[in-house]
Amino acid sequence: MIHTTHLMAVMAAAALVAPTAPTPAPPVRAKLSVIATTPDLAAIAREIGGDLIDVKSLAKGTEDPHFVDPKPSHVVTLNRADVLLEGGAELELGWLPPLLESARNDRISASAPGHINTAQGIKLLEIPTTFDRAKGDVHALGNPHYLLDPVNVRLVGATVAEHLSAVDPRNAATFAANLKRFQTQVDAKLAEWQKTLAPFKGVKIVTYHKDFIYLATRFNLDVVENLEPKPGIAPSPAHLARVIETMKSTGAKVILVQPFQNRKTADNVARQTGGVVLELPHQPGVRPGTDSYFGLMDGIVKSLAGALGGGK
Repeated sequence: MIHTTHLMAVMAAAALVAPTAPTPAPPVRAKLSVIATTPDLAAIAREIGGDLIDVKSLAKGTEDPHFVDPKPSHVVTLNRADVLLEGGAELELGWLPPLLESARNDRISASAPGHINTAQGIKLLEIPTTFDRAKGDVHALGNPHYLLDPVNVRLVGATVAEHLSAVDPRNAATFAANLKRFQTQVDAKLAEWQKTLAPFKGVKIVTYHKDFIYLATRFNLDVVENLEPKPGIAPSPAHLARVIETMKSTGAKVILVQPFQNRKTADNVARQTGGVVLELPHQPGVRPGTDSYFGLMDGIVKSLAGALGGGK
């Protein structure tokens, strides 16, 4: 949710950018300015664009991508961008639209080639049959945390290459070659990651938010409960009691959390169930050696295998 003071600051920043006239064509320059809403999207764009783009993420890796605080500097950054990548599926609904409105940049407007909604072509999970945002539902179009499934990342890479080629057709062949290399590496690493996690097929786990469902589905893990009763709603004592009972009855021992989630609550549940809490950042760069997509996934798979195997 956007606080009034933040929104006022963002609107004030509009004075720093161009007036309401259409955005002029970008000047001829060596590299495209590519802005991603989150670091994982920035890492994928970097794989496809290589040395032909400069990439920046609006959100930090330690921020909840649903609730990023919009800043005046974001308006200026977006005004100067040639390309924007957003996760879509309403992941950034609470903060990105007012930034785009204030940035007044036709190059990255919703219908422009420079605006990349990476949810295009993704088979989203958990599409609700009913929806009430007032009751805490935040995934109206389906679960937007799809980038922990390498198969989805393969598709996102193709979407990014297509749009970069439309914006910069002179370098389309390079983007295509980078995409082929990236997808080949994804395929090879996926086989490696699946082999590592194969011994844990069907193992029961618990997550804080519904943000590990794509990872669990791809690697055949079973999410039996979430500490949040609904996405974005703090757990009540009654709900946590049900989670504890479910963990005891199913034998679930591992609780997955992200750095910005309530570790104290997770630790309390773990103590009462004999479980462990495993902090797994979704975003590159939060931990050393995870700046790339492959580094991120290597770290996630290694940590997950260690926790599921009891540290053995």
